[in-house]
Amino acid sequence: MELVSIITPSFNSEKFIAETIQSVQNQTYHNWEMIIVDDCSTDKTVSIAEYIADNDNRIKVYKLDKNSGTGIARNTGLEKALGKYIAFLDADDLWKPNKLEIQVNFLRNNNLPFTFSFYDCINEQGTELNKRVEAPRNLSYMQLFFCNYVGNLTGIYDVNYFGKIAISSIRKRQDWMLWLTILKKVKSAQPIPESLAFYRIRENSISASKLDLLKHNFGVYRRFHGFNLAHSLLCMTGFLFTQLLIKPRYIKNTKASI
Repeated sequence: MELVSIITPSFNSEKFIAETIQSVQNQTYHNWEMIIVDDCSTDKTVSIAEYIADNDNRIKVYKLDKNSGTGIARNTGLEKALGKYIAFLDADDLWKPNKLEIQVNFLRNNNLPFTFSFYDCINEQGTELNKRVEAPRNLSYMQLFFCNYVGNLTGIYDVNYFGKIAISSIRKRQDWMLWLTILKKVKSAQPIPESLAFYRIRENSISASKLDLLKHNFGVYRRFHGFNLAHSLLCMTGFLFTQLLIKPRYIKNTKASI
C-alpha cells in the first residue's frame, strides 16, 4: 500500500480545519501523511491542527516565517512529502471517505500516473448546493488550456513518473498551472467519473468573484504561458467561449437528478 502525501496550505481556517482533517482521518485508505503548512494565520488554525496532530502521527504541521501565499505553502509541503503519490486538499474543503482508495486503485489498475474526480459544492456553512462539477471523460491538454476542469481537491499524481512538480510562484491559479504541466506531458487524463469530494464556496473567494477569476486566468496566459497581450486576449476569448457554451454541460444539478 503506497504512501499518499496530502498537501494542505492553511490561513485563518479555524472554522474549517478540524473538519477537513477529520475527512482525511476517515479515509478507507490508511497509508497517508497529511502535511499542513500554515501561512501565518492570526487565528486558532495552528493550535487546532497541532492538537489533532499530537494524537495522530500521520499529520504534520509546519509554519511559514512570513505570509507568502498558497504557492509557497504548497511547495514547502511538497519538499517535506515522502509519498509515492501527491494529493492536495485545501484547509476548508472535504474528502468523501473512499476518495483515496478509489483513486489509488484506479491509478494502479489502469497504469496511470495522474487522475482526478468530479466533486460537489457546499457553501460556507457546509450545506450542499446541489451542484456537481464534472469533466470530459478523456481530458486533453487543449481542453484544459481553455478551462480548468480539474478540482484542486481531487487531483493526485505519481511522483515516480513526474517527480515533485514545483508550484508556480504566481499567487493565484497555481492548481491550473500544475495540471497544465502534467497534461502537457501525458497529453490526456481520465477522471474518476463520480464525485469524491466537497468544494467549499466561501464568500469573497476567487471562485465566487467572476471578475477576479477572469483577471487571474488572464494572468496565467500572460505570465505562465508567456504570451503577448494580443495572444493572451485571443486565448481569453476561447476561455470565455468555453465558460459560456461548453463548461455548463459539465455542471450538474444533483437535486434534479435524484
